[in-house]
Amino acid sequence: MGALKRVTNKKDELEEKTCKNGQIKVGYQGVEGSFSEQAMRKYFEEDDISSSPFETFEDVFQALKDREISYGILPIENSSTGGIGEVYSLLRKYDFYIVGEMCIKITQNLLGIKGSKLEDIEEVYSHPQGFEQSVEFLKDYPHWKLIPYKNTAISAKYIREENSKKKAAIASKRTAELYHLDIIQQNINFNQDNYTRFIIVSADFDVTTDADKISMVISLPHKPGSLYQVLRYFAENHLNMLKIESRPILDRPWEYFFYIDFEGNLQNPHLKKAIDQIEKKSNFFKLLGNYRKGRNINQ
Repeated sequence: MGALKRVTNKKDELEEKTCKNGQIKVGYQGVEGSFSEQAMRKYFEEDDISSSPFETFEDVFQALKDREISYGILPIENSSTGGIGEVYSLLRKYDFYIVGEMCIKITQNLLGIKGSKLEDIEEVYSHPQGFEQSVEFLKDYPHWKLIPYKNTAISAKYIREENSKKKAAIASKRTAELYHLDIIQQNINFNQDNYTRFIIVSADFDVTTDADKISMVISLPHKPGSLYQVLRYFAENHLNMLKIESRPILDRPWEYFFYIDFEGNLQNPHLKKAIDQIEKKSNFFKLLGNYRKGRNINQ
């Protein structure tokens, strides 16, 4: 049986996707004020949700596995700094699916406790993506010690608790408001069209009639022409590829998983043919989801 048929025949073995009070259970990584939490609020703005914060990306996946939540929302790609490798790996590791996405404009700001000034700062805390997106601004302050944290909002919460003018954080304007911090310098990201793509993950493979984007991950035989053989199926079946990203296979040096996004709906017969062809050529194949493309949201 092909992968497409196996997935679409999958029965829902989970509990109802609601709490007893009718709320949808959604998990995200970070704390209140994180970009993931903001994306969650925007995506589910018309729904009654019960949200749960988790410390790591994998904690969100584990909560889905343990049926603590019905959906998880995670960042997967930034328009300035590229893909988030850990999330790609977790999509392959766990038997869950992408059911939606949203692209949020990200504005990074330098935050400090009340009364802080640039000349006071000695240490800056943020997620590595926050540092990467603000790299041009940070070049002007080479004496600052950059300390990575799991989340931009967590870093802001930390400097508020420390209450030291020597410590600053890179995070959102909303985070500054939540934790009563000053914005020392606003809009410090080098790309003014800085967006992060967030995916909504579920244990159920759920395809709606308006789904127009498909994601998959494959690995191929390590021989000349194997990638070409797969890519030509997209042209032959008139499928528009949106993205291809390679990630290393840890136990096989210089071999890669290929994560592919392309336009389409699984009801398209040309698409089904292409998927069957690709699976036959692959050493590893997993369909990650068929969902509606997210639009860019300016917060």
